[in-house]
Amino acid sequence: MRPLIHPSIEDITVEGILHALSDPVRAAIYAELAISSGATCSNFLKISDRDIPKSTLSQHFRALREAGLIRSERQGVEMRNTTRCAEIEQRFPGLLPAIMTAHQVQAADRMRVAKRRQKAAAG
Repeated sequence: MRPLIHPSIEDITVEGILHALSDPVRAAIYAELAISSGATCSNFLKISDRDIPKSTLSQHFRALREAGLIRSERQGVEMRNTTRCAEIEQRFPGLLPAIMTAHQVQAADRMRVAKRRQKAAAG
């Protein structure tokens, strides 16, 4: 079994965080983890009504972990994931809340556009 890489807080960079959260699936995973007390990878096999293959999901979690955004621990055959929000907040105050707020605004905008398109197509 390969060891899990968790960078020290000093090695976490803004660029790494932005890169990891630039993918909409990873941003959604992180947002969900941030409001929970942690979750296993299998909780995210369906995100935004999309099925995510396990192999793809593993890559997303690896990107989040290597960027320093989450901590993963093996529990039997599952992987338990928690955020490192408190540590990152100390290093980069306000960064994650700003990104997550922007993510929520963008998701709401996309939802409104999709509803408008559905109405236009129906009527």
